Amino acid sequence: MPDLPSAFLPLLLLSKLVAPVTFRHHRYDDLVRTLYRVHNQCPDITRLYNIGRSVKGRYLYVLEFSDHPGIHEPLEPEVKYVGNMHGNEVLGRELLLQLSEFLCEEFRNRNPRILRLIQDARIHILPSMNPDGYEVAAAQGPSTSGYLVGRNNANGVDLNRNFPDLNTYFYYNEKYGGPNHHLPLPDNWKSQVEPETRAVIQWIRSLNLVLSANLHGGAVVANYPYDKSLDHRFRGPHRTSNSPTPDDQLFQTLAKVYSYAHGWMHQGWNCGDYFPDGITNGASWYSLSKGMQDFNYLHTNCFEITLELSCNKFPRQEELPREWLGNREALIQFLEQVHQGIKGMVLDENSNNLTGAVISVTGINHDVTSGEHGDYFRLLLPGTYTVTAKAPGYDPQTVTVTVGPAGPTLVNFQLNRSTSQVHPVQKAPGRGQGSRPKQSRIPKKKDTATKRHRGPA
Repeated sequence: MPDLPSAFLPLLLLSKLVAPVTFRHHRYDDLVRTLYRVHNQCPDITRLYNIGRSVKGRYLYVLEFSDHPGIHEPLEPEVKYVGNMHGNEVLGRELLLQLSEFLCEEFRNRNPRILRLIQDARIHILPSMNPDGYEVAAAQGPSTSGYLVGRNNANGVDLNRNFPDLNTYFYYNEKYGGPNHHLPLPDNWKSQVEPETRAVIQWIRSLNLVLSANLHGGAVVANYPYDKSLDHRFRGPHRTSNSPTPDDQLFQTLAKVYSYAHGWMHQGWNCGDYFPDGITNGASWYSLSKGMQDFNYLHTNCFEITLELSCNKFPRQEELPREWLGNREALIQFLEQVHQGIKGMVLDENSNNLTGAVISVTGINHDVTSGEHGDYFRLLLPGTYTVTAKAPGYDPQTVTVTVGPAGPTLVNFQLNRSTSQVHPVQKAPGRGQGSRPKQSRIPKKKDTATKRHRGPA
């Protein structure tokens, strides 16, 4: 973890200009008004859009923060927060509304840390994935008697058990050979999931997302993939099974970033449970099939963790100020992690963008792909790596790169068409909704260590 002076610096930057916030629970209409108010207060850096409707027809609204809202800027990473997936777990919903107000106000106050955050990344905030369930839970109000009331959507389905199960395919491929990323969906997947799940899947397929967190309640711990164990045992003190991803150390670090920036999560003892460092592998806690965080990792370029943020699923209104203060710095620090590792452009010999090129890191059995504009992002811990870019019909290119702790290292690839065989480049599914036209040159970014590698002449 960072030393004491550097750990206090972000807190000082946030405490110098603290935006006013309103601590109350927001029913659906109030949530919508709050999002529109934030957008109207900061129209130049926000975009409010919906990704679909719930079973009962409520819009699933997303508030985007960017210096160019609605546009994917090449080499600028995208990150998302999702709240209220379980309708009765409401703290995440309220924290994301507070975060939206905070980002807007601090940008207007010219807080340098928030300016940098919004200028260097594209942030998508979905406060409520399950607005129907929330309304059921809110009608009951904070209570311990109806612990699960409102958890599911209006069809009675748990949305965090509703995504296509890709873990089984990955475990098979890991043993017998096969793709380790962007695993395909069944042809009939749309008919197998709920409207809210379908909307989120189509949303994340339309963006080249890099990092994500899913906000829950009922415990206080940062949970990282895999959620589903190889043998899929159920929760129990003697029936758990740690199921690490190929990026296990990276996921543990991401979880610790949130845990140690949180007011008390890192202490471990919370809600009658103990989690060392305030983090846990999902399957080592209890095995969960068809969850959203595993789906993100296995089907897209996005690395997602699950944040359990409160012992009480529906905390009382008077508890919200303390919860906001306990989570505010952690929410900001986690967003900043999107800039770790390497990123760059993948071009052909004529400097045209290559979409769907595969970026592999030796020793890590999980690849990522370049987006519609040829840019890629690969989260990595500090260290030295051997990285390969390849695309059908082109000679692969391998380089050695050193990743530091201070920000992303820029590693561009330029691939030559193979003389032995010529195949068209396959377009990766679902890239770049609301994106700029394709660029034919490598965009320049400030304050980034650069390594540019060309293929053999």
